[in-house]
Amino acid sequence: MARPARSPWRRPGWRRPGWRRLAWPAGFAVAAVVLFLAYLRLSNTYPEDSDQANLGLQAWDMLHGNLLLHGWVLSDVSFFTTELPQYMLLELIHGLNTGTFHLAAAMTYTLALLLAALLARGRADGRQGVAQALIAGGVMLAPQLGAGVFILLLTVGHFGTSVPLLVTMLVLDRAKPHWYVPVIAGLLLAWASIADALVLLVGVAPLAVVALVRAAGALIARRDWRVAAYHLSLAVAAGAAAGIWAGSAAAIRALGGFTVHQVPFQVIAWSGLAAHARTTGLSMLAVFGASFQGVHGEPAVAFAVLHLAGVAVAAVGLIVTVGLFFRRSLVEQVMAVAIVASLVVYLGSTFSSGILNGREIAVVLPFSAILAGRTLGPWLTRPRRQWFRRSVASFLLLALAGYAACLGYQLTQPSVPAANTRLASWLAAHHLTRGLSGYWQASSVTVDSAGARAEDQVTIRAVTNHFSGMVPYQWESKSSWFDWRMQYANFVVLQNGSGYFSSWTPTHEITDVFGFPAVTYHTGPYTIMVWHKNLLAALHQWEQSAG
Repeated sequence: MARPARSPWRRPGWRRPGWRRLAWPAGFAVAAVVLFLAYLRLSNTYPEDSDQANLGLQAWDMLHGNLLLHGWVLSDVSFFTTELPQYMLLELIHGLNTGTFHLAAAMTYTLALLLAALLARGRADGRQGVAQALIAGGVMLAPQLGAGVFILLLTVGHFGTSVPLLVTMLVLDRAKPHWYVPVIAGLLLAWASIADALVLLVGVAPLAVVALVRAAGALIARRDWRVAAYHLSLAVAAGAAAGIWAGSAAAIRALGGFTVHQVPFQVIAWSGLAAHARTTGLSMLAVFGASFQGVHGEPAVAFAVLHLAGVAVAAVGLIVTVGLFFRRSLVEQVMAVAIVASLVVYLGSTFSSGILNGREIAVVLPFSAILAGRTLGPWLTRPRRQWFRRSVASFLLLALAGYAACLGYQLTQPSVPAANTRLASWLAAHHLTRGLSGYWQASSVTVDSAGARAEDQVTIRAVTNHFSGMVPYQWESKSSWFDWRMQYANFVVLQNGSGYFSSWTPTHEITDVFGFPAVTYHTGPYTIMVWHKNLLAALHQWEQSAG
């Protein structure tokens, strides 16, 4: 009887496919889909507002040919190379509507979590690799309802900046030392810094400092010129990224593109240090999902207590990394320096004036999660397990299960409509389609009604009080919106409450500029004043309202 032909996999030089090699990519692909759907649902528990709407309007303008955003005055962060391209892509597929912002939030957080897990795993395999990835992913798994969702998912803040930073760290961690690695790292940092100057503090400066220290160490301790030259090239790449950031800002201005507000940074007085230290601590708890501010109900309190485990492992990871600084890898040193620098600047400046300003230090979350995974993972999976190590491992597994339960509970919470949705519907029903209001009412209403029929679309532009009268609000605004020769507005919306342009604004300040309205409506918390003329003609010109 003839022998059956041997499988080609068994011939010399051939191997069976490595299922372990396929397990990681397959697992990450499944995790990406599941997590994206979960965070998309979680994002819908928080209402979109004018911050997201203005970013959507900028991306929409870029899609229609205004690539440099001519005539726009942005906030202190441009998002020009990060969130805006993301919004453009989503709007190209999904259109300009409030759902686009939730899609973007879910994409960003899913990417950040998976990149953090990959970085935490490093080159480890088997149980150690799984443990390191799970610790990092677990710390980030369940953002807290309310403040946590605002800071990490839906706010137009700095968490999106963590994605290009994590990609940069991944390149530095996985690539072998070659000439092109500093080039790629420098370009990535430049790309991210053009969108957000915070990258200079948490990416460019830490890499430059760590690279110089490692270069000096290589020369002094081992006289290894090749290693020293590689790290010096990383420091040069970081400096080049800062130069590209400065040059790009000047080039955009010279080409007539957007302008950006200065970062509102001020050093606090010593007398305010205690209050700001408290706010910094509360902001950190909000970032890690352990905030007790405004938390109601037993499940929410229990989940906040549970998230203290994430705070603890993150603290351990940072403390051990700092304590053994010269024995850690390049990316671990860079992330540790970035965390410390971010917290010190936040503590000592006016950034720490409110808990929700935790978005300024949001990058601390993925960086801390990675350090925790790289620190605790190897320790927990050592061959000889002591009872204490087994106890810690069991506790962390229980905490991970609790985090998963927390995320599941949060996904059962009801969705929340976009801010001012009822106002948009009321205005459309009363055929009021062109008007003025405060910042938080203006663009949120404009985008909310963007998908309606042409005759029902409502456009509101933001104005504010000024010592010289009523002026355009120069924050996330376009100058042509207020040109009375091309645009029209015949009503003003006030909101009955404190905040930007609310009904606490004296009515006489409005009538002094526009005269008395022909009719006034009251609906819910809103007051709508209507005139039979173009109100834009009474506003000061854009240049006059500057500053």
